[in-house]
Amino acid sequence: MAISYNGDICVVQDSQHRTPGNLRAFVQASLRSIRSGRSSDVRFSSTEKIDVVPMMTRKMEFSYKDGQDYVFSDPETYETVNLSPEIVGDGKNYLVENAGVTVTFVEDKAVSIELPSSVVLTVSDAPEGVRGDSANNVQKTVLMETGINVQAPLFIKTGEKLKIDTRTGKYMERA
Repeated sequence: MAISYNGDICVVQDSQHRTPGNLRAFVQASLRSIRSGRSSDVRFSSTEKIDVVPMMTRKMEFSYKDGQDYVFSDPETYETVNLSPEIVGDGKNYLVENAGVTVTFVEDKAVSIELPSSVVLTVSDAPEGVRGDSANNVQKTVLMETGINVQAPLFIKTGEKLKIDTRTGKYMERA
């Protein structure tokens, strides 16, 4: 959710309702400013009024990386949006060409992206597995096309496509 706070529009990243023993209840929120990109922790009392700013989400596809920025395009209108590495965050590890994401906008400015729960990536380097210790679930580290390392079973070879969980970064299955 996005709110108006101190004349700036901020995205609420995390919030907790707290009621300490003999004190009044309050809400502890972590806010990120859209203008400056800075994060801050703020306490709101139960009597404070907060102005909610409407957010809009759009399905977009990752096109390419332009210098430091990541370029996303709307598959219907072909309109492009450049997002900074701070907004993309750890999502860069799972972005391949034409990968679908959900981009959240506040006042026509992109503030965050949401990846699908799993993506299919190609193995770019898989060392040979060591045979013999197959009594338990033995795994090896393989390098994916986006540059991340994933633990995968011994039988995975270079060039195979794997399904990776974007929330945990773990191998799920062959694709």
